Amino acid sequence: IKDWKTRLSYFLQNSSNSTKTKSKKVGKQHTYFRPSPEEARLWSEAFDELLANKYGLAAFRAFLKSEFCEENIEFWLACEDFKKTKSPQKLTVKAKKIYNDFIEKEAPKEINIDFQTKNMIAQNIQEATHTCFSAAQKRVYSLMENNSYPRFLESEFYQELCKTTPITRAAQGT
Repeated sequence: IKDWKTRLSYFLQNSSNSTKTKSKKVGKQHTYFRPSPEEARLWSEAFDELLANKYGLAAFRAFLKSEFCEENIEFWLACEDFKKTKSPQKLTVKAKKIYNDFIEKEAPKEINIDFQTKNMIAQNIQEATHTCFSAAQKRVYSLMENNSYPRFLESEFYQELCKTTPITRAAQGT
């Protein structure tokens, strides 16, 4: 559990720092705290609940890293960002980066998808559209939802987040 806490605090710190930088522009700052056991339990209701929660996403990412498959969530997040891109020039640049990082043979974060999907993507990124990674993103989402997510819910770390810990005077420091 100590290793989990170290990894999770790293992800939360990085996600918190990048959000704080962005939110200064609009005058809002967010602080992230350990979720309540009730909030953590909500993540077990649906995979999307987990992904939509900053802390849940960080915890799941740390879990995937411990299983040596964090490239899946990184690819999925890159695709989500890619779909929000408005500029056609930026779309092409981002498509090539995603392809180089996750799709091509021997890519540094190569995801596990079939040969036909890889070929289809290679053809589609020549004239990038918002949907050129859709098939691969659905496949990776399905892999995470059906394989990694159930293991995450069974993990010691997740179980620990769901436990209600009574507050004692010693824990409060009074």
